[in-house]
Amino acid sequence: MSVTGPRLQPTLFERSRPGRGEGKIPHPPKGSLDRIPADQRRAVPAALPELNEPAVVRHYVNLSQLNFAIDTGFYPLGSCTMKFNPKLNEWAARLPGFANLHPLAPDDLAQGTLGLLWELEQALAEVSGMRAVTLQPAAGAQGELTGILMIRAYHRARGDLDRTEVLVPDSSHGTNPATATMAGFTTITIPSAPDGGVDVAAFKAALSPRSAAVMITNPSTVGLFEARIGELLDAVHAAGALAYMDGANLNAIMGRFKPGRAGFDVMHINTHKTFSTPHGGGGPGAGPAGVGEKLLPFLPAPRILREPDGTFRREREGERPTSIGRVRSYVGSTGVLVRAYAYIRAHGGSGLEEVSSDAVLAANYLKWRLKDTFDIPYDRPCKHEFVASATTIKKETGVRTLDLAKRLIDHGFHPPTIYFPLIVDEGMLIEPTETESLETMDAFADALIAIVAEARVDPEIARAAPHTAPVRRLDEATAARNPNLRWRGMTGAQTPCPD
Repeated sequence: MSVTGPRLQPTLFERSRPGRGEGKIPHPPKGSLDRIPADQRRAVPAALPELNEPAVVRHYVNLSQLNFAIDTGFYPLGSCTMKFNPKLNEWAARLPGFANLHPLAPDDLAQGTLGLLWELEQALAEVSGMRAVTLQPAAGAQGELTGILMIRAYHRARGDLDRTEVLVPDSSHGTNPATATMAGFTTITIPSAPDGGVDVAAFKAALSPRSAAVMITNPSTVGLFEARIGELLDAVHAAGALAYMDGANLNAIMGRFKPGRAGFDVMHINTHKTFSTPHGGGGPGAGPAGVGEKLLPFLPAPRILREPDGTFRREREGERPTSIGRVRSYVGSTGVLVRAYAYIRAHGGSGLEEVSSDAVLAANYLKWRLKDTFDIPYDRPCKHEFVASATTIKKETGVRTLDLAKRLIDHGFHPPTIYFPLIVDEGMLIEPTETESLETMDAFADALIAIVAEARVDPEIARAAPHTAPVRRLDEATAARNPNLRWRGMTGAQTPCPD
């Protein structure tokens, strides 16, 4: 990689000057370290950089501005729902009563938090159509694992030990087959039909007395609602298996479709995608799991219970022997869940329905804007996201989807998800979300259209992009496998970003 502009600045170590950090902050009293054993003390002071406060603040502000953020631009990431998150929800999560509550506080001192979490469970159960919800899972993937572990417990409790297979469509999230494998099941991949839905004939042929469950994302990762969902669920239950729904795309169906009422036995909900909290970068997250009647006894413990007198408490150890036990510490990612509660209460039922309607409208508008520029593999209306393919562009110009995504950076946009789902060649999964304006979506579409037109005239511009980012194109495979996470002083003729 190479430096492209002045936004990359020297490190704090390189800007350090002896004595810059002294004089204004009191030093510890003489002898203050005497109580620490001599063999536990440093022989020499830590080699920390020395700078004054303004220099440090400016350094970190500059670093923060090198990152793309939802507060500064549009994230069209399919399946990630990177939408604006109301700042009011951030305020709510930081209220001292929530933020400063010790996780081991007794129930009588935690009534406010326990009451909020109990009410959130009821709200999520209503949105999903499920019988009950656990807030314990720390992310969507752990919500998946929680659901599959409950399914495993259900079959074991019935003595149905031969059910060792989980059916997963080929358009699923990658975590679905990983989750089934972690729980000890064998994954059976089900192909897609030409219209983007599940191949019903292949699905029914794969069902057998060995089938424990099916994991379906609905709407799917190609942005389509499974039109034959009723037929699929009937076949699953007729085979004695259970149906799990990946709720990552709940943003598209709130108020329109309730998975529990449709016949799903369990689903997870990514509250950090659908109900506020900035999503990405590995956290924070929360992946509550909702269940129907069959799986109710197996919910993780402790559940939050409401007593007849209106107070709240956590289940006591051993109170529900059928539980699969804890899946994480304490009762869940409370800060994330407070944000979700604030989001739901602010919108109300009709507001959440409008969220989904606006998300679907935005995606179909953007799909229409790009239909003459990209290959659109599925021509029926999408939900909150859609897949566009650059296959024809690649054949004509040699420019790949990766090149188009990198060139988008020069236009000031974060690239959409690329090369996922795997079933679409040279695919881009684009999700505008309900929070983006018409002007933003038009600017994004105009940028993509201009980039493709440019590539037909001079393909090398896209192949060499980005041109205006802090660094040029990186070797992403090497960076992922061998990340360089340690600063070392420069030697010789090295630049701040060595090639």
